[in-house]
Amino acid sequence: MNKKALIDVGYLLLVAMSAGAVCVLGVIVAAVVFHSEFYLTLPLLSRYEEGQIMGEIFRRFSYWSYFMAAVITVYEISRYKVMQIDRIAILSALGSVGTLLLFSAVYTPKILEYQSRGESAIDESFEALHKASEIDFKILLLMLLVLFGRRAYLMAVKR
Repeated sequence: MNKKALIDVGYLLLVAMSAGAVCVLGVIVAAVVFHSEFYLTLPLLSRYEEGQIMGEIFRRFSYWSYFMAAVITVYEISRYKVMQIDRIAILSALGSVGTLLLFSAVYTPKILEYQSRGESAIDESFEALHKASEIDFKILLLMLLVLFGRRAYLMAVKR
């Protein structure tokens, strides 16, 4: 396997891993953490405490998000320079980078800031922020899946 093909496969693998991580965090981890009473004999955690656990999980996921935003940017710019890109790839890459950065640089820090103020700071503005972060996470998953599919297609066709 030549160097270009190895880089292409590695890129696809990283994008797929990111989509998988978003899916696992959103569908599995959040569902278990926010419904801990179903898995424990006694309800030990309040909703606020469950939120603190998820906040820490998302804070750690932010490191991966920043890394992937850089990887997507560098890879897609390199493909643009050799004209191996199209409108769908550009838009899905921009959407992926935008939603990754929005989640990691805006939503996660603001949610953690609300949590640091204590349980009494959780109000309607926090709920609106939380809802917006959920929508961003869903759009992120969609953008990563479109990017993966389009980049895989372009790699297969442009060989």
